[in-house]
Amino acid sequence: MQKKRTLLAVLAHPDDESFGMGGTLAYYASRGADVYLVCATRGEAGTVDAEHMQGFDSIAELREGELRCAAQHLGLKDVFFLGYRDSGMTGSVDNSHPDAQVNHPVEEVAEGVLRHIRRLQPDVVLTFDPIGGYRHPDHIHIHNATVLAFEKAADGSFHPEAGEPWQPGALYYHTIPRGLFKFGVRLLKLFGKDPRKWGRNGDIDLVSLAEVDFPVHARIDYRAVAERKVQASACHASQGGGQMRRGFVGTFFRLFDGVETFMRAYPRLEAGTRVSADLFDF
Repeated sequence: MQKKRTLLAVLAHPDDESFGMGGTLAYYASRGADVYLVCATRGEAGTVDAEHMQGFDSIAELREGELRCAAQHLGLKDVFFLGYRDSGMTGSVDNSHPDAQVNHPVEEVAEGVLRHIRRLQPDVVLTFDPIGGYRHPDHIHIHNATVLAFEKAADGSFHPEAGEPWQPGALYYHTIPRGLFKFGVRLLKLFGKDPRKWGRNGDIDLVSLAEVDFPVHARIDYRAVAERKVQASACHASQGGGQMRRGFVGTFFRLFDGVETFMRAYPRLEAGTRVSADLFDF
């Protein structure tokens, strides 16, 4: 009997799955693949408006609930947490919390990821690009941990207590088109806003992000399930998910709707290789 296709996404916070690669996750779930998510933290850092906290005892509880709501819309088979605390953006007070993800060794975090790889036996593993999309320290940290876990997954001498060795077939990094950032820089300037201080907390530098480019090896057309990504994003109301289709932000994202791009880290590809339409084509 042919093994069912399995995809594992390893990310940092609730909402990363929906605002980022949500279309791809929903697409493969709709095509019968088992799609799982490992989330390193519960997104405790930052501020949440009081209206969103009704019925919840903590930000972590709220944001976990939002993630589980999103997972249902995306069709995820299950969600697992590594149990670290959100580290916040660079320079924030959350960086110094002893439970913050970035204050734990990469090898330790990798061991947690490794346990899920060996148990779930995914064919494909997805995570952030090397700069974590927009340089969030947790994104970069979980990227490094996932790469290490992937590289050591079949090595029985590396954390043998984490389960039987298993080698996934491919590792991809979700990439954000540089054109999106460049367009955002121009648009923000047009509206008199500072593109170096974008986002809910003004801590994202779009100018510097527009200068970094990664090769694209796969483009996933998720238009058939686009509404699932919209619904999943709306679950993250405390992070502005309900506003994703409105105003400036809505215009910004609608221009790039329908396709998500990925760089294949393993098996390695030569420059000039054709762009695939399927992450399982390796």
